Amino acid sequence: MLLIVIGLGIWIAAHLLRSCAKDYRALLQQRFGNASKGIMAVIILLSLALMIIGYRGADTVLLWAPPVWLTYVNNVLMLAALYIYFTTATKPGTAFIFGSLKNPQLTGFIVWAVAHLLVNGDLASVVLFGGLLIWAVAQIAVSGKSVSLVDQATAPISSPWVHLGLVAGMFVLIVLLHNWIGVRPFA
Repeated sequence: MLLIVIGLGIWIAAHLLRSCAKDYRALLQQRFGNASKGIMAVIILLSLALMIIGYRGADTVLLWAPPVWLTYVNNVLMLAALYIYFTTATKPGTAFIFGSLKNPQLTGFIVWAVAHLLVNGDLASVVLFGGLLIWAVAQIAVSGKSVSLVDQATAPISSPWVHLGLVAGMFVLIVLLHNWIGVRPFA
């Protein structure tokens, strides 16, 4: 459990640094140049690794037993989360819905965290997914603007069908990854 908390702390600090400590970020950029982006990427990957290792190694402390039907709700929410998240990569007006969200990536992340909280009733899941949910809500509140991987004016996706294909492909990839690590996403 300690690794989850440490990983969450590093994740939150690294991401909030982008929004809250612009002077510090400018200092890193000045000191390390473009390598500062690589350094931050390594720090974020380290935090992700700590969270995953901590989660996989945590003792099971069951807080509640989610009913089986929530698995299907989770899968629908995951499709919605991916759809919302990837609206950022679409040209304005391309997404069928959710195209005007202020911050689609973090909104999709919030839906992802809620979906995982619904189907995981153990303490490690509540700490991990609940912590990431709190971070995403705080990040939206602090950032005050859209944080996007892609500039919407030059977004690569210009067809809603390509957008849906991307979402479907990512969903299949995530299902395969979950099966590979021993988590069955379908009841």
